[in-house]
Formats: sequence, C-alpha cells, structure tokens
Amino acid sequence: MKLRDHLPIDRLWSRAPVVAVLRFEGVIMSRPRRGGVSLASHATAIERAFRVSNLVAVAVVVNSPGGSAVQSALLFRRIRELAEEKHVPVISFAEDVAASGGYWLALAGDEIFSEETSILGSIGVISASFGFTQLIERLGVERRLHAAGERKSLLDPFLPENPADVERLTVLQQDIHRAFKEHVQRRRAGKIDTGDESLFNGDVLTGRMALNRGLVDGIGELRGVMRARYGDKPFWRRLPFTAREPIASIADLADWVEARLLWASFGL
Repeated sequence: MKLRDHLPIDRLWSRAPVVAVLRFEGVIMSRPRRGGVSLASHATAIERAFRVSNLVAVAVVVNSPGGSAVQSALLFRRIRELAEEKHVPVISFAEDVAASGGYWLALAGDEIFSEETSILGSIGVISASFGFTQLIERLGVERRLHAAGERKSLLDPFLPENPADVERLTVLQQDIHRAFKEHVQRRRAGKIDTGDESLFNGDVLTGRMALNRGLVDGIGELRGVMRARYGDKPFWRRLPFTAREPIASIADLADWVEARLLWASFGL
C-alpha cells in the first residue's frame, strides 16, 4: 500500500485523460541535423501521438524560426489528417519563436497559444545565397557550366547575378507567399482581418500583438492551459523523435550556419 501511494496506479486504473505532447524545435529543413525538424524526423512520433490510449488532445509545442515551406506543409498536413481521422483536438503552443514556417506548423492547432513575449508571424518568403565570382577569380579557378535549357541555371553563385534570374526567383517567391497567405486565411478564418495586408508583409509580432490581431487565441503555456481543460493531473505522454546527428560534412556545417542565422534574425 505504501508503494501504491507513490505510484500513479489509481490514475492509470481510472483511465485518466492523456495529452500527447509533440515538440518541434529547430529549423525546419528537408535533411535536418543538430536538432532540425522535418517530416522524416518526426513522422513516427506524430503517428504514435494519435495512437495513445484514452487520448483527449494532442499538444503541439513549436519553437522554430521556420525554414522549408514544403516540410512545414508536410508536417501540418500529417497532423491535420490524423486529427480529423481520430477526432482529436490539437492545441498549439508557441515558445520563444513560431515564425515563418514555424507559424505555418503552429496552424495545425485548432487553437494557438503563446507567451506574451513570444515571437510570431513573419508571414513571408525569403531566399539567401552568396556570390563567389570575385573569390574564384582571385584563386585562379575557372568555372565550367554546361546546361540544356536556357533556364536550367538559376542564380548560380559562381556566376555574376543575372537580373533575369532575380525576376524568375521573385515569381517563385510570390507564388509561395500566396500559398502561405491562403493557408493563414483558411486556418484563422473569422479570427483575423483577411483584408489587412500588413499581416502578410513578413513582419514579426510579439504574442500580445499577435493576440490583438487574431494570429493566436490566447496567452498561456502548455501545462496551465491543458490542466484548466482536462483536470489538475492529466497524464502527459511525450513522444520521442529521431535522435540528433552530429555534424558530418561541410554541407552539414553550412546547414548549421544557416540555422544560426535564422535564429539570430529573431534575436535568439
């Protein structure tokens, strides 16, 4: 009996409500390392979250400056498909930052909560690269590029920037941006002013500002919100995901640098 007093046996026998917690922390990228996020890294955890017995809700905790629009969309879609199939509510929580692709992912929640000082929004599209033309000239390196199709090469970093390439890139970015806007308008319908274009100019907002403009539903954190809804002692089930891998190549180092730049753009 003394042992029973120290174990949650009664809670388990009474089938206490279970909240599955999914954490998405890091830059969203197609081949994540050092804490990055992708569908491949989190697919198993997402599937397991919706298979938990006596499940009453899935909490999605986001701490991400964004990254790949495609991976953000894939993660969002997988969560929503399972939520609708299992008829389970999803509640999203923004921590330090849920911006750009991170906010896209947070929209998987039926509701979104954040801290007053969380950073959200950044509803826009950005592309960054480097130009190495002067460097290879100083090194005496000759660039050889052969392509079939006049538009096969786009903004090659070893060639001078071509205005026509920039124009093509702008068209692509505008189309992705349009999809992002429509995604926000669809998921936040009735909560935001869909005619307010300043919501979609890439600006960032604090949690309090985001609440005033309808991008989040309330100020709160995971335990406080979920306990208020499902009792003082819900049974938490945190789902593990693929282990982080160490830096293994120059390409991975470049990914790490890019990730640091993304975090730094939000002061983190």
